[in-house]
Amino acid sequence: MQNVLGDEYLVKNFGVSGRTLLKNGDYPYWDEPQFQEVLDFKADILVIKLGTNDSKPQNWKYKDEFVQDYIDMITIFRETMPDDGEVYVCIPVPVFKDNFGITESVMVDEMRPMLKEIAKATNSKMINLYKPLKNHGDLFADGVHPNKEGNQLMAEAVAKKIK
Repeated sequence: MQNVLGDEYLVKNFGVSGRTLLKNGDYPYWDEPQFQEVLDFKADILVIKLGTNDSKPQNWKYKDEFVQDYIDMITIFRETMPDDGEVYVCIPVPVFKDNFGITESVMVDEMRPMLKEIAKATNSKMINLYKPLKNHGDLFADGVHPNKEGNQLMAEAVAKKIK
């Protein structure tokens, strides 16, 4: 991402693999030290790409909490951002093969409308990572996680939207 955006931006990755946005999920991002690191960083631009692990059955049983938990997270992050700071909510990449309890139907039919609702409710912008990767199933060995080339396509999509 840093290479794609260039020296005008300082890019930091606070992502943690396997984490959920749901506070009641099995591995909530809220409980990770990176959550506090995001707050301490005081970003001008914040890109949130969470949700895929929330769609697993053991987490999605709390789906009625997903929208409010997401809004809460954005609200907390915005408290440390400048008034003109921008938050981007990502539509996740496609699920090419149901795996790890993650299914395309939950991601597209249930979560995507929620993410649109969240972006609207919080006046956040959206980045659609589904569209640029929808024809690249070959970049997802396990059907869920993109490889290095897939990650590059995601970085380019995010950078394009930010610029």
